[in-house]
Amino acid sequence: MKLIHLAIHGTLALSGLLATAWAAEPIQPVPVAKGQHPAMVELGKKLFFDPRLSKSGFISCNSCHNLSMGGTDNLKTSIGDRWQQGPINSPTVLNARLNVAQFWDGRAKNLQEQAGGPIANPKEMGFTHELAVDVLRSIPQYVNEFNKVFGSRTVDMGKVTTAIAAFEDTLVTPDSRFDQWLKGNKKALTAQELRGYQTFKTSGCVACHNGPNAGGASFQKMGVVEPYKTANAAEGRVGVTGKDADRFLFKVPTLRNVELTYPYFHDGEAATLAQAVDVMGRLQLGKKFSEQEISDVVSFLKTLTGKQPDFKLPILPPSTDSTPRPRPFD
Repeated sequence: MKLIHLAIHGTLALSGLLATAWAAEPIQPVPVAKGQHPAMVELGKKLFFDPRLSKSGFISCNSCHNLSMGGTDNLKTSIGDRWQQGPINSPTVLNARLNVAQFWDGRAKNLQEQAGGPIANPKEMGFTHELAVDVLRSIPQYVNEFNKVFGSRTVDMGKVTTAIAAFEDTLVTPDSRFDQWLKGNKKALTAQELRGYQTFKTSGCVACHNGPNAGGASFQKMGVVEPYKTANAAEGRVGVTGKDADRFLFKVPTLRNVELTYPYFHDGEAATLAQAVDVMGRLQLGKKFSEQEISDVVSFLKTLTGKQPDFKLPILPPSTDSTPRPRPFD
């Protein structure tokens, strides 16, 4: 019994030491998320992939937040209804649950509030909440699933966004090589990657890119030391406060899985990680990184890629003859 007690005590002591080590670092491991309501998560997954929530019947949440592409669409700015070019780069949905708010300007306080925005945006999914709900109400299998999850056959947008948010809440990417290093596996990173992390810290990048999401926890101005200049249409976008003086004030993006979420910045103007690191150094820190420093930091950033969500694609319920079918270009 004494040996068992010592073993347990030793394990707890090691856990305490590791937790202390994490606390000493500006970035912490991504916590594992588990859906609290499996049936709701499954319903939300179907809705996330269902293009019938758009006017054209062609665009789904996954169109701009493709889970096979790091939770983004890898476009400068997303393409919406009637092939309209959106005004801003699509943020990743992966680990979005760890953000302080949603959208670049933080106008949605949580995932549920965010989920309803694109459906009714004329430049995104181009529908209305009322018509989207009408489509779902006309599909018997959906009505049955809403009844199973919510205890009522009534379908409304609040339930739709709650279910989508429940699914998105599971889209975390734990156990990156960097997280393994944080947890004590000192062989998880190479010498160059460790150099890159030290440069990342000592240069001041961690002032904004910190916490489990390595970002997403604050709003900062793009262009602190030097003004940010771009010919992109997103230049005219006013940030969080709506005041012209706060132009380019945006939520700091997560760096988790950043090697997958190119192009970078709110306007997608940085095509590569090396370019992004160079621009951030000059504009935000007043530092001109050497080619070696850029290479080192990029190597570190790639260690932030975690395990991608693993799930089966949903089989969507069939429409019925009574399902409204708007024509794509009505």
